[in-house]
Order: sequence, then structure tokens, then C-alpha cells
Amino acid sequence: MSAFAEFDKERQAVDALLQQGYGIVNITEDLDGAEVTFMRSGLDDDPVKLLLLTADARKHVATAVFAGHKPGAPVEAPI
Repeated sequence: MSAFAEFDKERQAVDALLQQGYGIVNITEDLDGAEVTFMRSGLDDDPVKLLLLTADARKHVATAVFAGHKPGAPVEAPI
């Protein structure tokens, strides 16, 4: 699979969750990629975790956070 195809698949997964009303509540990055946790506010749904392997998809999530997509719960950022 090409690098763009991998990024596009991950971008579509992130965008689909955001369109369904999920908000980004946690982002954990390590050498393997970024694990992004999504939750819907006001609902008792289980959190959805998505592993992003491409750098462009991780940038897309960061852009979504800074663009003002409201998280379902407070964002936790380990220091």
C-alpha cells in the first residue's frame, strides 16, 4: 500500500468518528505511532481507540484538536 493510501485510510477513520459526534479525549504517542481515544459526550458509550501509524494522520489529529473540535471529556496530556 502506498504511503498516501495508508494516510488516507487513517484520515477517513478519524473524520468518520468526528462526524459521528466523537471527541478526542486522549492522545498517547510512542515510537510505534499515536493511540487516539475518542468518546461521545453525554453518552455512556465505551471509548474508541484508534492507532495511527502515519505521521500525516497524527498531524491531521493535531489539526483537528487545534481547529476546535470539542473533546467529549477533558484532554489528558501526560508530561
